[in-house]
Amino acid sequence: MTSLASAVVLVTGANGGLGTEFVRQALDRGAAKVYASARSPREWDDPRVVPLALDVTDAASVAAAAETARDVTVLVNNAGIASVQPSLLETTDEEFRRLIETNVIGLHAITRALAPAIRRTHGAVLNVASVASWRARGALAAYGATKAAVWSMTDALRGELAPDGVQVVGLYLGFTDTPMTAGMDVPKGDPADVVREAYDGLEQGGLEVLADDVTRQVRSGLSRVLTAS
Repeated sequence: MTSLASAVVLVTGANGGLGTEFVRQALDRGAAKVYASARSPREWDDPRVVPLALDVTDAASVAAAAETARDVTVLVNNAGIASVQPSLLETTDEEFRRLIETNVIGLHAITRALAPAIRRTHGAVLNVASVASWRARGALAAYGATKAAVWSMTDALRGELAPDGVQVVGLYLGFTDTPMTAGMDVPKGDPADVVREAYDGLEQGGLEVLADDVTRQVRSGLSRVLTAS
């Protein structure tokens, strides 16, 4: 298990709805410092927050951020983009590549860059995935395919980092009330509740956090035999 008390946390995508909660609640739980990273970082009203410029799709930006955050103990891989498309096969190569660059390659890049620091401190990595990791259909099929990759990567990272005492947690959630889902007329969870569940799981030694009923239902059905429907 990983305590956030006195931790040094780096949150990617810190300007968004979930990202802001990850920063705020880390401070509430006693974090000594939080690197609030974004492509265009904003100012915060707490001296423990360090705004950090980071574009996870840019190698130079990743390297610069890793050099600055050499004291990090907990990495929250929250940065990600969504894309609503008619279907998977109607998603252009360009759009699919854009999703992969941010959601998959970007996550890999910043985790790899910060791994030496996290290994040294026996810290933790928390990856934000999605219920779409397991149910990639319709307009969010391309997005879901990238989140399925995050699920797989999370499991792989857990095995690689476990010998160094690093905890790796996967967070899975359904629609949540953030700017990413603005305009979607669907039931949405509260970002504060999702982040609370995520940090509770982290501090209790969890490996997988299912943040809502829909996600828990879909996850429980993975063992069922596939049908054509």
